[in-house]
Amino acid sequence: MSFSGKGKGKEAMGVAVGADGLTAEERLYQETVRELQKTYAKKIKPLEQSYCFEGFHSAPLTPQDIGSKPMVLLLGQYSTGKTTFVEYLLGESYPGAHVGIEPTTDRFVAIMNGPEPKVIPGHAAAVSGDLPFSGLTKFGTKYLSRFQVAQLNNPLLANLTLIDTPGILSGSKQIQRGYDFVSVINWFAERSDLILLLFDSYKLDISDEFKGAIQSLRGHEDKVRVVLNKCDQVSQQQLMRVYGALMWSLGKVIPTPEVKRVYLGSFWPRYKTPVGNRYEENAELLAIEQKDLLRDLRSIPKNAALRRVNEIVKRARQARVHAHIIGYLRSELPSMFGKNKKAKAMLDDLPAEFRKIQVRYNLPPGDFPNPEAFKSDLEAFKIADFNKFNQKLITSADDALAIDFPRLMQKFPSDSRRSADIGLPESASDGEGGGKALYTPIPGSGSASAAPQVPYPPPYSALSAASSSSSRNPFGDDTSSGNPGMLRYKTLFDGACDPKSRVMSAQAARDVLSDTGLAHDLLREVWNAADWDNRGELDQVQFEVAMRMCERLKNKEPLDAARRQVLAELGLANRAASEGW
Repeated sequence: MSFSGKGKGKEAMGVAVGADGLTAEERLYQETVRELQKTYAKKIKPLEQSYCFEGFHSAPLTPQDIGSKPMVLLLGQYSTGKTTFVEYLLGESYPGAHVGIEPTTDRFVAIMNGPEPKVIPGHAAAVSGDLPFSGLTKFGTKYLSRFQVAQLNNPLLANLTLIDTPGILSGSKQIQRGYDFVSVINWFAERSDLILLLFDSYKLDISDEFKGAIQSLRGHEDKVRVVLNKCDQVSQQQLMRVYGALMWSLGKVIPTPEVKRVYLGSFWPRYKTPVGNRYEENAELLAIEQKDLLRDLRSIPKNAALRRVNEIVKRARQARVHAHIIGYLRSELPSMFGKNKKAKAMLDDLPAEFRKIQVRYNLPPGDFPNPEAFKSDLEAFKIADFNKFNQKLITSADDALAIDFPRLMQKFPSDSRRSADIGLPESASDGEGGGKALYTPIPGSGSASAAPQVPYPPPYSALSAASSSSSRNPFGDDTSSGNPGMLRYKTLFDGACDPKSRVMSAQAARDVLSDTGLAHDLLREVWNAADWDNRGELDQVQFEVAMRMCERLKNKEPLDAARRQVLAELGLANRAASEGW
């Protein structure tokens, strides 16, 4: 979790900070991470290493793993809108993103915060001491060639990492990846704070590989949410049937009586024109569902410290049971002859051996691994080669579970005070005014001439207050707030744009911009800067760029300076960098 913001920036947003420049929530998170790193390294990791926990579960955690930012994993079959959903959240595309109706994302992409847009190849990312991906090296060269880190200077990513995954296909192609796809999914699932399963309202089938990926999430059910995307492309009656069919399909794959939370929506970035037929009858329902999902996302950094404790406690319990199993099986071998015969007999009746271990050591059955999976992993080892049962290591892990972790939990406030979130104002999510975005500011480049970086989401972002006005005032929102990303020309745009497509034609924009009195050569440059996608029309944010540039040019500001400053104010600095401005 990144806490790189400066105290003054947070105080300007009404967030109390201490002498160290951190809020109470940020300080609690850092203290929690340090305590977890210390306790894990001293009392849990030795137990894992002694009984080869890595060969059955996952490699020992590094300090970077424990201290990494909260992570959101996106899973789904091809063309269900995973990459588009990421762009919807960010308000812009990330480096290396590809979107299309065919399978386009062909690799795992970790979208993280960085000073400038760039792509870090998988091999370099895996050996970087600053990134929490060193554990991916166990999946080999073929996988690392299909993994990359995309860095972007986006406020959302200051407190969150998004994992975009390849679209899952059906048929024989899925077995030609060259790496264990399901094991990779499980690795990310262990480290994720939220797992989103995306489905398309037109593609509800679950392929064998997707089924395996979903079933690999066993043990992480509390993190899983289901998103039914593109719901605006079916009628209300069809949506009811699609929802029922999806629940039936999930019931065949997820063997639990509990019903998974399913969010309905159509997650289009605001700078892209939605494709396909759209049914407006679902608009109100989808708006409510999308707000619920954003609220869920907003709570992730807020609960990050608690989740870190929860994950380490869960891992410690698994390691403790694993040590008892290995220690017991090792102790049951004869001292001289017949070791292999006895080992084979125990493997053939592993469930019965598990029951003996449960009774002898008074262990809860729910902490034991799947017998078949454990047997498959154990066959790669010789039981006689494992260390004997070490009560000292077990006692140390018991102390962590009984003393260290409970003491750490006592530091968390028991009340329901609001904590730092990832920047979705309460007013944008709940339809009530008064909320402030709590983005951690991103420090600038340090240059005195650099445009200031504002701690607000880009106006295209789903987490921006400007993305959906919540004002109940008939005269509109208050634009006098400290948010420079507030759209000041919204009323003018609403009066001149097409009410259905929500874009302004070139002719309508010409009439409005000509009224500024600027010369045509300047207006031509303004249009080139605003119409960056060469559509020949302007959406609401592009119109805002054009009008703000005109405003600055009328004050005799140089063209290049006006363009850079306006894009920086609106959180579109990445757009300027990609265009070389």
